[in-house]
Amino acid sequence: MSTQREMKEKNPWHRPVTIIITVIGVIAIVALVTVAVLQNWPLSQKYKYGIVLDAGSSHTALYIYEWPAEKDNNTGRVEQTHSCTVKGPGISSYASAPQKAGESLTECMQEAVHRVPKKRHHETPLYLGATAGMRLLNVQNSSASNKVFQAVDEALREFPFAFQGARILSGQEEGAFGWVTVNYLDDRLRQGLETNGALDLGGASTQISFVSSNYDGSESPSNSVNFRLYGNDYNLYTHSFLCYGKDQALRMTLAQQTRSGPTSILDPCFHDGYSETKEYSKLYDSPCVSDRKPQEAPSTYIHTGKGNFHQCQEIVKSVFNFTHCQYSQCSFNGIFQPHLQGPFGAFSAYYFVMNFLKLTNTSIPLEQVKEKLAHYCATPWTQIQKQYPNVKHKYLAEYCFSGTYILTLLTEGYNFTSESYPNIKFIKEIKGSDAGWTLGYMLNLTNMIPAEAPDSPPLPHAGYISIVTVIAVLLFVLFILSMRPFWPQCSKEPQII
Repeated sequence: MSTQREMKEKNPWHRPVTIIITVIGVIAIVALVTVAVLQNWPLSQKYKYGIVLDAGSSHTALYIYEWPAEKDNNTGRVEQTHSCTVKGPGISSYASAPQKAGESLTECMQEAVHRVPKKRHHETPLYLGATAGMRLLNVQNSSASNKVFQAVDEALREFPFAFQGARILSGQEEGAFGWVTVNYLDDRLRQGLETNGALDLGGASTQISFVSSNYDGSESPSNSVNFRLYGNDYNLYTHSFLCYGKDQALRMTLAQQTRSGPTSILDPCFHDGYSETKEYSKLYDSPCVSDRKPQEAPSTYIHTGKGNFHQCQEIVKSVFNFTHCQYSQCSFNGIFQPHLQGPFGAFSAYYFVMNFLKLTNTSIPLEQVKEKLAHYCATPWTQIQKQYPNVKHKYLAEYCFSGTYILTLLTEGYNFTSESYPNIKFIKEIKGSDAGWTLGYMLNLTNMIPAEAPDSPPLPHAGYISIVTVIAVLLFVLFILSMRPFWPQCSKEPQII
């Protein structure tokens, strides 16, 4: 017994103080590991939401966006989670029955109510932006335009979102916000990369926006927009051509062919065999062509097709004015445009038309694209109908014109050449979000893109964990070393054998 007691007294690990220090050290290490694990444990993500209604000339579309709630300080990536196309025409079509404009939005808005979590409803901003269709109606009948907006306003306030009002976007805003959307989704703004130009084609207007190194805004200030985004300055050239969306451009080409008031026209922009009786009053009821209506015109005319791409292109060219330019260089109608620069994203009707025609691959030489379109236009109408039985009659009949108009607008209007045409990419969406002005509009109004680059932590997460681990190991080693006085001592006495 006395021998065991002596061994315990000589062994420092049997001392109470040593035991306490050891236990505390072990607890400290376990606590450090536990904190590190809990710190990096995946948390359930919380999101905020925004809703934008795009009230275009031909239809209205609703988009729902979301972003991480804990990154609301200008660093959270905004993504589209849902879209809904409103049934019926654009709200500008309800000028004679404005109440129906508000009612038409109900179904898509009810979808939004179910898509956005209920606890987020009251803080979710809701915007409605109207574009060229309402711009034209406002020019034609401002009283009717106001009544449509009043009906839309009343309808949207019935829903549990933070409605921010409905208004008409200027053409410059539409072009600039489209440019923001395209470059935001492609991460070019955050990373300070060369930006993409934006080409937008709607039913009533078309926009071109791009950054040019040789344009400082001095030659045509009305086409200049300055942005400071993520710490970088952008001097953007942008212009919107009202009446040069594909639907209004078609009206202008038909007005060009009916200016003498004929009872029938043979239109090269429509397929051979196509024939339909149309009313003069409906053709000329737009401000884009109302002043051109022939005085002695009959009530109707027979619209027949001929299917000739090259003749169609000549008619399309007639709606552009290339004779006047007071600047160093112009696109058309006397509008200044600097030299094209960089890649371009072409969206909205650009994509839908060229995708239908299977011409979105711009690696195909431009001349070959024209040949393919010429072949399509020359296809008889009966064959086209059999080939595409599920496509709506109106759209199917107009694809030859729309494709010809797009190529003419790009090459003759905006000055794309065989060399620069491959720089165009026809896009519907980028990383799951639709290309268009709506996202850029919401980002601007919610200040989701900072003027300066967001602050970042001094160390990346992995570096932080590494440093914590090294410090923990160092503390553990120091703790062991501090226990040195209590380590067992080797006996120096000679052993008795």
